[in-house]
Amino acid sequence: MNFKGVIITWYGQNKRDLPWRATQNPYYIWLSEIMLQQTRVEQGLPYYLKFVEKYPSVFDLANASEEEILKLWQGLGYYSRARNLHETAKKVAFDLNGDFPNNYKELKKLKGIGDYTASAIASICFNEPEPVVDGNVNRVLARYFGVDTPINSTEGIKYFKSLAAELLDVKDPGTYNQAIMEFGAKQCKPQSPNCEICNLQQKCVAFLEDRVSELPVKLKKGKLKKRFFNYLVITDDKKTILQQRVKKDIWRNLYEFPLIETSAEINIEELETNDAFLKITKGHSYEVSLFNETSKVHKLSHQHIYTRFWIVTLQSVLEEGISVNKVTNYPVPVLIANFVEDFGF
Repeated sequence: MNFKGVIITWYGQNKRDLPWRATQNPYYIWLSEIMLQQTRVEQGLPYYLKFVEKYPSVFDLANASEEEILKLWQGLGYYSRARNLHETAKKVAFDLNGDFPNNYKELKKLKGIGDYTASAIASICFNEPEPVVDGNVNRVLARYFGVDTPINSTEGIKYFKSLAAELLDVKDPGTYNQAIMEFGAKQCKPQSPNCEICNLQQKCVAFLEDRVSELPVKLKKGKLKKRFFNYLVITDDKKTILQQRVKKDIWRNLYEFPLIETSAEINIEELETNDAFLKITKGHSYEVSLFNETSKVHKLSHQHIYTRFWIVTLQSVLEEGISVNKVTNYPVPVLIANFVEDFGF
């Protein structure tokens, strides 16, 4: 049996029972693909089910507020996906009468939809012969054909897309695309792949040359950026302060406690003489304590956030702010959500 046949046969016998595989409705396929970008199925599935229940149609999603969507998305990460999701929902609902474009070229014009997502929707929903290339597909192809061109290089991106197109089942591209992605996720895994029970092993270059652990090759990322966040949890026991992040940075439009970002960790003396701290505590008597002596490290793809929470208890009434009982109503980064739970707001 050829490569294509093995992949499709394996898929028929081993595919996971996932809700978006029971439909060709582009709204549900699009929703699942956006959620699963850089996210494991196990993590993304509960979010998919919550979104489908709350927003059963693209019109429901389009009519929701961004804040409501961000709150439901909380914890899934890469929040630009949620903002783009909302923008595209509004475009489809209000400008396209609820109908998603039925081809790769037009799908790719929508916000947040790149080559991979456009290919997936076009092939699964509209049977257009467009190959999908994601991390799972790259891994399968690199190992089977023994390709050591870096998958994230300009040359590699073009090569693997071309190779995937050559192998595509043009009669049933949707099934084949899902099959090879699933094969990479479950059979040809990054670590400890099931080579001994793989029907491709007789012709798999990586297996035959004992190079499975070496492939695929990926160019190393640039140096990680370190950032130091000092959150001021200001409270009079009844109220606290939350602010919305509005700059083009991580977590845009999410809420957080007043933030002082520094170039390194600071002590309490350095905090209390910081201009931003003096401005926000002006006119108040207060006590300061550090909630976590050791910084919590929040790891993102290109940066590590070293975070401390400073509890600033006011001796006077906080005129502005929100009730501490309403903090959990706001969409916040997961590190804030974890603190709120630990602190007991």
